[in-house]
Amino acid sequence: QVQLVESGGGLVQAGGSLRLSCVASGLTFSARAMGWFRQAPGKEREFVAAINWNGASTRYGDSVKGRFTASRDNRKDTVSLQMNSLAPEDTADYYCAASKSIRGRFVSPYSVDYAYWGQGTQVTVSL
Repeated sequence: QVQLVESGGGLVQAGGSLRLSCVASGLTFSARAMGWFRQAPGKEREFVAAINWNGASTRYGDSVKGRFTASRDNRKDTVSLQMNSLAPEDTADYYCAASKSIRGRFVSPYSVDYAYWGQGTQVTVSL
């Protein structure tokens, strides 16, 4: 059974930082790209970041470029999202996801390209 479990969310003041983690089990983690998406109340799900299977390639949504950094540790089946300079508009539920493809050449920003999803962790940024 595949499980993706996010952690690290919480309440932070604007300008602060949080580090999200996602631990995977039941799948070939080291062979899959991992993505981070977020969804704020009343809004559509938004691509945040993705990292390819070996960590050599990353991709970010325009709204987080320069502030967020994705990384992974294939020895621990873990992907992380370091979030700096947080702003109230970053408030959302954050989800990690594992790609459908194995050792794919590209890092996708599209949710349809991800097969497995975590339950999410809530991030709230206050003024």
